Amino acid sequence: MGAKYGQFKLVLLGESSVGKSSVVYRFIKEQFEEFRESTIGAAFLTQSVKVNNEKGEEVTIKFEIWDTAGQERYKSLAPMYYRNAHCAIVVYDITRESSLAKAKNWVSELRKQNSNNANKNMVIALVGNKSDLESERKVDKLQAFEYTREEGLLFFEVSAKTGEGVRDVFDHIAKSLAESYEESMNSNNGMNMNPNQVDLMKGTQNNDTCAC
Repeated sequence: MGAKYGQFKLVLLGESSVGKSSVVYRFIKEQFEEFRESTIGAAFLTQSVKVNNEKGEEVTIKFEIWDTAGQERYKSLAPMYYRNAHCAIVVYDITRESSLAKAKNWVSELRKQNSNNANKNMVIALVGNKSDLESERKVDKLQAFEYTREEGLLFFEVSAKTGEGVRDVFDHIAKSLAESYEESMNSNNGMNMNPNQVDLMKGTQNNDTCAC
């Protein structure tokens, strides 16, 4: 039986209608709803992921997921959801160039918010949704990837509709969290630590992670 590494707070951010809720729904339910109502404020969900750590042992990461609303009128509420988060998924729509600009703003806000707390090196993934609409693409994949390399983010393009790439996002984040948790345990001589106390040392350092 694999080890349990506890609960980790994950927040989803991005402009309205980029498909944040659809990405989470696909991850948790393995389903897609063509027409979903916009999230009001934020929705809370949980899901566990089993991954192998660096020793090849199976471990369990439990995500506490806050799916935030993308409408401008709810933006002031976002800090209460991403405060002290261990990881974040910032979503944009590959068919809307403006959504990438908004995603970059969210990344900057996360960096600023977390610069002075224990999770200043939180794992952040930039996710381009709606890869099934390649014929309508407006955001250049290489441009987005180069941005993530510069910022030290994980990068993925996914389709919540088909499910392509969605699981990879959460698996990669879970593996980063597991590695960071183990490093923190080792640096504290094996002391029993709560994940909320873990300084995520490696979270954003894998600049070459790209699900392209």
